[in-house]
Amino acid sequence: MKNLKEKTLRGGVARLCNLAASFLLRILSVMILARLLGPEDFGLVGMVTAFTGVLGLFRDFGLSAASIQLETVSNEQKSTLFWINLAVGAILAILSFAMAPAIAAFYHEPRLFRVATVLALAFLFNSAGVQHGAMLQREMRFTALSVIGTLGSLVGTLIAIGGALAGYGYWSLVAMTVATPATITVGAWLATSWVPGLPRRRVGVRSMMRYGGTLTLNGLLIYIATNSEKVLLGRYWGADAIGIYGRAYQLNNIPADSLNSTVGEVAFAALSRLQGEPARLKSYFLKGYSLVMSLSLPITIASALFARDIIFALLGPKWKDAVPVFRLLSPTILVFAIVNPLAWLLCSSGQVGRLLKMALVITPIMIGSYLLAVPYGPKGVAFAYSALMVLWSFPAIAWAVQGTNISFRDILFTASHPLVSSVVAGVLAYGASLICSQSTSSLLRLALEGAIFSSAYVGMLLFVMGHKTQYVDLFKSLMRRSLSEPSLVE
Repeated sequence: MKNLKEKTLRGGVARLCNLAASFLLRILSVMILARLLGPEDFGLVGMVTAFTGVLGLFRDFGLSAASIQLETVSNEQKSTLFWINLAVGAILAILSFAMAPAIAAFYHEPRLFRVATVLALAFLFNSAGVQHGAMLQREMRFTALSVIGTLGSLVGTLIAIGGALAGYGYWSLVAMTVATPATITVGAWLATSWVPGLPRRRVGVRSMMRYGGTLTLNGLLIYIATNSEKVLLGRYWGADAIGIYGRAYQLNNIPADSLNSTVGEVAFAALSRLQGEPARLKSYFLKGYSLVMSLSLPITIASALFARDIIFALLGPKWKDAVPVFRLLSPTILVFAIVNPLAWLLCSSGQVGRLLKMALVITPIMIGSYLLAVPYGPKGVAFAYSALMVLWSFPAIAWAVQGTNISFRDILFTASHPLVSSVVAGVLAYGASLICSQSTSSLLRLALEGAIFSSAYVGMLLFVMGHKTQYVDLFKSLMRRSLSEPSLVE
């Protein structure tokens, strides 16, 4: 508790650096692999992961989050949790293997059998490193986590590119999916230098399993809600349709999802330590929320405005059918950016039951909207998805903050400044883009639009909205920490 602010600042910087590196890697891999592989290759892997991905939600049964949220965790509990995680991973690998024939039959695509069987290995690699990663996060060793995560992404990306160049097609994507968690697990073991002991009974794991089970069930419902449309599109429209929709969704979701998960790791660990201090918890949460909004909202709005140039510059002209889908999905990603960080507050305070109730309400509604929209193809599904998410956003915010010391007004006020700044910047940048000749290369147009948008946004947020003092103070705090302790290596 004494060094919480310092660890939070250091952890935030480490994770944001990791975010920048991971974002660059993901964008480069998308650009390169989209040119080396076709929509069908991505679609084949996407068909399998739409099913096996749900098993990944059970990889640790929420026990890693439970071990981070508790005030104290004994070595016996850690060892017991490790063996539970490993057993769960083995069960999931067996289930993935057993599902392979059904997946191939469902899509009428025999190639999916072998893809599903190989992807089963990822569950074993994941489960072997879950508890080690949770230990690093609980200790707020985010520099180590950042290095490990970046290395894992780099190894997976290089393997995928090498496989694609060698002509292995969709198998290069399968190899990347397996190699990344294997590398991360090896890194986590080396960083912790912790070897688990034998499992023990009656060491206080039951309450952690209740917390983790509720969190896992919530994740399962959300996964079903946000992936059912991909299953339906793959079943009724084929691999090309799911490949186009999946690329548009992933490219759109990379910034908001990366920011929320990256800052969320630090926020969850810090907020869990502040459960008995409501005033400090509110301050920490709103500062973290403000940071995520300031970074994710402008990127999301810019993506909607410059969809064509983004797709053509990053994926290439053969992906032109992804442009309208990409643009129609932007409101969905905007809502995710605003609503998803509220899970930090509920999880850190132990209110995972409320998250589960919210999921129970929205999941059947989302699936119903997909069923109505799937006859209209990827564009129809994207429109239905976004329309529903916009309508859901306000009741979701009100429900999440009910009974906490954070109000609905706090959330809207915190999000309003970056939102207004993004809209103003978007209008200016879009106006400039209309002046540019359509014969100008997409990459050059995107660079110009990005420069104008970024300059206008920063000017609006810092000087018109009055956020200059906040970020200057943050920078000074970071500088003081760096001068007092030059090394950030943990």
